[in-house]
Amino acid sequence: MEEKTRYTLRSNERIKARKSIEEIFNSGESFSLYPLRVFFILEKQANNKDAAFNGRNSSLQFGVGVSKKNFKKAVDRNRIKRLIREAYRLQKKVIAQALDVKKERCLKLFILYTGNELPEHTLINQKVGETLDRLQRKLEL
Repeated sequence: MEEKTRYTLRSNERIKARKSIEEIFNSGESFSLYPLRVFFILEKQANNKDAAFNGRNSSLQFGVGVSKKNFKKAVDRNRIKRLIREAYRLQKKVIAQALDVKKERCLKLFILYTGNELPEHTLINQKVGETLDRLQRKLEL
């Protein structure tokens, strides 16, 4: 019997703390793949009570943002974030498998949408896929 793959994005897999986001921007690496800008940091995973308390018990954490400067309406920003989260949720298996090889590592990933027009679903799916492939290649080095 085949095991079904569950495509989920749980709350412990999301980056919500401002401190974590600032850490990624300040000390992490980044690359661009228009219309996305990707910030990430690969760090040693702590196996202590403090890490579990802070919700860092996932080896892969993800966040997304859209500029208020380019999209004045919250409806538009939320739609773009929803599209990016959905594309990531369906394709994160690629990067999760690469992280399984590197035991005791934690990847924090933050994607910013830098375009200035509302994207199509297919464009976001394609770009997030390319982003995760590129990130996987960086992790294998």
